[in-house]
Amino acid sequence: MKFALILNAINPRIGGVLIRGDKGTAKSTAVRALADLLEDILVVEDCPFNCNPESPEDMCDLCFMKSQSNQIKAVQKKTPVVDLPLGATEDRVVGSLNVERAIKEGIKALEPGILAAANRGILYIDEVNLLDDHVADVLLDSAAMGVNIVEREGVSVAHPSRFILVGTMNPEEGELRPQLLDRFGLQVSVVGIEDVDMRVQIAKMAEAFDADPDGFAQECKASQAEMKAKISQARQLLPQVRMSDDLLRSIASTCIDLGVKTHRAEIVITRTAKTIAAFYGRTEVDSDDVKNAMQLALAHRMRSRPFELPTLDKERLERSMQQHQRGHHPQNPKQQMRTEAFCSSLI
Repeated sequence: MKFALILNAINPRIGGVLIRGDKGTAKSTAVRALADLLEDILVVEDCPFNCNPESPEDMCDLCFMKSQSNQIKAVQKKTPVVDLPLGATEDRVVGSLNVERAIKEGIKALEPGILAAANRGILYIDEVNLLDDHVADVLLDSAAMGVNIVEREGVSVAHPSRFILVGTMNPEEGELRPQLLDRFGLQVSVVGIEDVDMRVQIAKMAEAFDADPDGFAQECKASQAEMKAKISQARQLLPQVRMSDDLLRSIASTCIDLGVKTHRAEIVITRTAKTIAAFYGRTEVDSDDVKNAMQLALAHRMRSRPFELPTLDKERLERSMQQHQRGHHPQNPKQQMRTEAFCSSLI
């Protein structure tokens, strides 16, 4: 779960993560903690859309016009984490538009919604499986396009809306539609820990935090700063990461073998594998990166029947990858250790 969140922090184009798990397994805690691992962002002062003052392409119409006349003033703020309440209406999510004013004033007539507040941040949907289908469709479209378009009576207004989409759900309360499942880049499943010592440690950590929140945070400051720096370095390295055509063909062939019909699978696996390589400080994707990416990106895309649990047969995945990989050297001991450690963390 933590690794999937970190990968999305490095590369939001992965498409977010769906976290499935029992109640009380720290799903919400992990998502909210992610914000402290992200660097502060520069925004245009007083802009409700958190526009980037250094990128005209990522500005709303008002900020773009200001930038043309050098009237932009930049301020720094924390990366926003926005919760989407279950009962939210479409107008609350996308924003409301006064049609009469919109004809005269354009984007000034838009009352910003949740998608405006979430731009360049994290949009968190708890119990996403209980969200109204129409609202879910609007959210996922905006996440895919990076733009929120509000249309009323033939009048259309748009603003940037790029965010890390994170949804959590308890499978006991119902499943997501396959179409919605496919729109989440990655999926992880979280279960309660059955080791007695680890459960005792969780309880002690919760008590320690309640007794002295500031002191507890101070103890974790060094490790948190280290991870924050690693995420920042991976972001800078990501544009340089390359993947061979052989690996791309291996990904496509494996998806066909496993019966994955959606073409989003290859796209997400490619982006995730490159992000994993960047996280480990490399500019070349290897077969381990692809395998780890597939474990995160395929399970929820293999469900063929309604109510079927999203699972991935790892042995079948391994056989298929070995069959289709050509021209790659076998794993060296360090790669093997890294793969085993990664798989252990998933378990």
